[in-house]
This record gives sequence, C-alpha cells and structure tokens, in this order.
Amino acid sequence: QVQLVESGGGLVQPGGSLRLSCVASGSIFRVNGMGWYRQAPGKQRELVAEITSGGIRNYADSVKARFTISRDDAKNTVYLQMTGLKPEDTAVYYCNARVTVVGGRWNDYWGQGTQVTVSS
Repeated sequence: QVQLVESGGGLVQPGGSLRLSCVASGSIFRVNGMGWYRQAPGKQRELVAEITSGGIRNYADSVKARFTISRDDAKNTVYLQMTGLKPEDTAVYYCNARVTVVGGRWNDYWGQGTQVTVSS
C-alpha cells in the first residue's frame, strides 16, 4: 500500500557532505512521523534522526551537531543533510515512515536502504 524510495547515498571522503532523500507514495491518507536509521557491519540498527508530524526532531548523540533532518509534507518527503562525515558514519541508511493509509489504520513502512560509505 505504501512505498518508500530513497536516494542520495554514495561514497564520500571524510569531512564531506551528503543529502539523503526519501519519498513516500501509495494509498496515503496521512504521513505521521518519519525518520532515518542506519546499520553498520556487525552492529545493531540504530536511530539516527526522527521528525514528528508536529516538527519535533530527535537525533542520536553521535550525529546531533552534524546532521539535520527535515520534511516536505507537500511531497511526502523526508531529508537527511549530513555534514562533517566520518568513517564511523559508514552504514546502510534506512528510511522509516509511520503512515495512516486511506480507509485504514496506521502502520510503519521501511525503505530498501541506501549505502553511505565514508573513506579516504
């Protein structure tokens, strides 16, 4: 019923920047909270940043001074602007959205993941 499509990942040198985008589409009545998670090799998936429908933002301590999450409700899109990237930021980044579907209830949906590699 709902699909999330991510873009913007890639290879970048330490200190560089990337902007991730995630577009939700399908039988959407309302997009509630949206967020970004990441999973590095050998580690658990962790929350990077989230933004509620009211615009409240939360960040992991490790990225708080460097990453910015934002959303464009007219486009059902969430962004993650990443600056000052470090090798430890290397991971697969996943988009998440809590969506109320047309004629139904809310559910959590996930993107397929996009690779971010920070290496010199």
